[in-house]
This record gives sequence, structure tokens and C-alpha cells, in this order.
Amino acid sequence: MTEQPGETGTPLPPARTNYRAFLIPAVGLLIIIGGFLLFGNLNSNLVYYLTTSDAVENQSDFPDGRRFRLAGEVVPGSIENLPSGTAFTASDGTTAVAVRHQSDPPQLFQEGIEVVVEGTWVGDVFVSDVMLVKHDEEYRAPEEGNYQEESP
Repeated sequence: MTEQPGETGTPLPPARTNYRAFLIPAVGLLIIIGGFLLFGNLNSNLVYYLTTSDAVENQSDFPDGRRFRLAGEVVPGSIENLPSGTAFTASDGTTAVAVRHQSDPPQLFQEGIEVVVEGTWVGDVFVSDVMLVKHDEEYRAPEEGNYQEESP
């Protein structure tokens, strides 16, 4: 009669646990979840940057409500202060777009300066709620006698 392991005091071989059958699918699942979290909503969070000519040319690609950034220069004589913000015309030298900005503009906002506004088309008017003003990084000290006095 042959002895079976463990019957007469012979030790059983250690139980073989197959970790690979668990580890490989777990790592794959973590990679898929991580990829979805990183890149899943990336396309819906992109904000395109267009010049005024590109924006007018591709207006059908950006239906009412789809956000993008519009770049152009503020046309001289077009700034109008409104109770709810500022209206002006932006142009890239070729095409002009009517812009209505829904908050106070930055202090450096003026005619002839380049701006980038973020918002959406509402009909043929670009309505923005974010405005960036382009300026150089050169500091100029105020001229003599042109200082603002501080109030106590």
C-alpha cells in the first residue's frame, strides 16, 4: 500500500497560491481607471484659441454655448461702458468681431491693445467673462509730479 502525503506524518507540500492570476488583471484595471481619470474628460475641458478671422470663419464649429478664446486688438473708438460690463470691437486687422465682456475689464484695458477674451458666441456677438490683456514686461516709473497721493 502506498502512503499518501500527510497520512503518516509526511509533511504536505506548501500550498501554491497563483498570485499572477490576481496581480495581472488588478494592475490592468488600475491602468484603465487611471487613464480614464487623466484623459477621459480631456476633450470637454479644452478651450481653443482663435483669432477673430478664424472665429468668424469657423463660427459653425462653435455653436452657442461652446467656449473658446478669441484674440484680437481693441479697435480705437469702439469701447463702450455698459452697466453690466464693457462692449468693444476686436480685430486681427482683417475681420472685426463685436465683443461684450460681462465684468469690469483689467486696468490696462484700452484702445489699440491686444486682448484675449474667453467666452461663447451668442448670435453674432462674442460674450466673454474672462479677459486677458497683453502687455510688455518693461516697467516705466511714473513721471515727476504724476504720483497719486495716498489717502490716510
